[in-house]
Amino acid sequence: MVNSDPLTIAETAIIEFERSKVPGVWTGLNKQQIIAEIRSRLLNPFNINQGSQPFCGPAAIIFELARKHPAAYIQLCRNLFQIGGFHTHTNRWIPSPVYLQQSQVNVKISQVDWMVLSTLRESENLIFSVDPNAPQLLRNLAGITKPWEIGGWTQEILGYQTIHYHYAYLFGDLEAIQKANQIVKSGGVAFGLINDFGLLLNKPPVFSYPSHWVALLDQLNIDYNRNMIEFNLFTWGQQMQIKVDIKTFKTYFWAVVTGI
Repeated sequence: MVNSDPLTIAETAIIEFERSKVPGVWTGLNKQQIIAEIRSRLLNPFNINQGSQPFCGPAAIIFELARKHPAAYIQLCRNLFQIGGFHTHTNRWIPSPVYLQQSQVNVKISQVDWMVLSTLRESENLIFSVDPNAPQLLRNLAGITKPWEIGGWTQEILGYQTIHYHYAYLFGDLEAIQKANQIVKSGGVAFGLINDFGLLLNKPPVFSYPSHWVALLDQLNIDYNRNMIEFNLFTWGQQMQIKVDIKTFKTYFWAVVTGI
């Protein structure tokens, strides 16, 4: 009988990658280190971490790929390492630029996350390129992920066909996160655009602005009597539980992209 357990299938894929004699095209990366990091993400997708790089959008997408489609995540990593690119669900070819393949990983990010997240981010860049050694302003400009990019990756990388954008710039914040929670509970995915300083770091900016993508998880509780909202999300290599008053939430919550 063929074993259809997703984790067993994924582990078989890792073993095949490990045994392959095809050399990698990423000269600055170590295959055994890549495989060890892939295994850690297979066991716990929350290990995916953008580190010090502005890759929050790609990290949220790849987190959901590793969590929901582990074998597809491993195949993406293997193709990227061995042949320098991968095909998406829409048959789009996403290559890794040669300059990224030859870059030395001297930044605070794991090798596999650097390989995957930098490639995904660079695939959408038209003006500013991913450069870990650039000044912070230029790195941040190259790392900006727009809602339509998240929507495109949700379809191309994750394979969801129905993509919705729920903007909450002026109003509709609670409705947006409630709809997102319904989608997640139905087996879909939801990505929130927030201000991380105000909502995650307790460092409220003078003016709120959209700055960070997170993957929304399935827990949501809105207590209208106490004027509080509580929900879980993934970012920065961890699950975070957010509990704030509704006014704070509305101030720092900007949009949701969902896929089902």
